[in-house]
Amino acid sequence: MRRRSFIKLTNSFIRFLLVGVINTCVGLFIIFFSLNALHLSYWVSTFVGNSAGACISYLLNRSYTFNSTVSFHRGLPRFLTIILICYFGSYYCSEKLMIWFTSFHFENTAVEQNGAVLLGSVLYTISNYLGQKYFVFNTVKTA
Repeated sequence: MRRRSFIKLTNSFIRFLLVGVINTCVGLFIIFFSLNALHLSYWVSTFVGNSAGACISYLLNRSYTFNSTVSFHRGLPRFLTIILICYFGSYYCSEKLMIWFTSFHFENTAVEQNGAVLLGSVLYTISNYLGQKYFVFNTVKTA
């Protein structure tokens, strides 16, 4: 029974990662373009990029990853809540960690910001998967 449960979890996580590759590529392209070509701030760049990725993520994860029957009325507000919590938590922590790390090794703001983006996207992916699986698209009714 545990093996079957593990395989089921793995399959949804693999599907989540595949969807994540798509929305991450779109989001990171927009973030790095905004940050380095348009010279927008770290927070504006990451917010715009993640917003674009989130739109793709909601549609694909609802239909493909979790095969959810949760209504848009119930799922969308939960999705937005999870996205915002994951976004601010992940990118705030990654920014602070990179500031601390680069203070020992680099004197380059670009390294600090680009490193924070990459670390933040890893933290965001993990926390976002857990939030979507157990809070947004979970069809188990709670009493």
